[in-house]
Amino acid sequence: MDLLLDPNIWIAFAMLTALEIVLGIDNIIFISILVGRLPPEHRDKARRLGLGFAMVSRLLLLFTLSWVIGLTADLFSFAGQGISGRDLVLLLGGLFLLYKATHEIFIEVEAREQPHAPAADAAAVKAAGTKLFWAVIAQIAVIDIVFSLDSVITAVGMVDELSVMIAAVITSVGVMLVAAKPIGEFVDRHPSVKVLALAFLVMIGMALTAEAFDQAVPKGYIYAAMAFSLVVEALNIRARSKRQAAETGQP
Repeated sequence: MDLLLDPNIWIAFAMLTALEIVLGIDNIIFISILVGRLPPEHRDKARRLGLGFAMVSRLLLLFTLSWVIGLTADLFSFAGQGISGRDLVLLLGGLFLLYKATHEIFIEVEAREQPHAPAADAAAVKAAGTKLFWAVIAQIAVIDIVFSLDSVITAVGMVDELSVMIAAVITSVGVMLVAAKPIGEFVDRHPSVKVLALAFLVMIGMALTAEAFDQAVPKGYIYAAMAFSLVVEALNIRARSKRQAAETGQP
């Protein structure tokens, strides 16, 4: 009860929750892009599973804080620079994100122009759909671990109370779960926004890779660039909507 009545605890909870939500933006973008490849009837389930795994991975890392802190210790040196377990996770995650985002940009921009294969029978289509669903979940799980590790290390540096960290993680994932569907639907409706979101993932992948070599890129710069690009794209969408309305004679 004393913990609940302590205003410092509530301030720490609010700050950590807000930070977890901000750090989860890139996770939501990644999930939205991958889920968009699934049939509409499977997307909600994939979002829930993806964000559920994000919450579970964060909570498991919080309950193994001593191990997480140990990941910051150097394992070996390369070119005169110490490499820790965290650096390896960030490097692999950054490279995976770079590959995945680049591949998705190719699919979005180039593969749409290529002829599609003829339709297969219903059983083959169902099997392919099931395989794609679990492939998407597996990719979400991999990148969730990377984002969770960074998020938990940040949380440990801000708050000492484990209960506050757990409450902030659960609350932030709940907010992300509500926001993921409208964000995903908006991205799907606007192909240019989807390519922009993929470009964000390339930028985040580069930042993770650089951070693995202790070349930290301030997150404020990344989010400021994302915000500016989104504002410009919002103006473009509005201009296109007005132009289309004028062409169709609608008010």
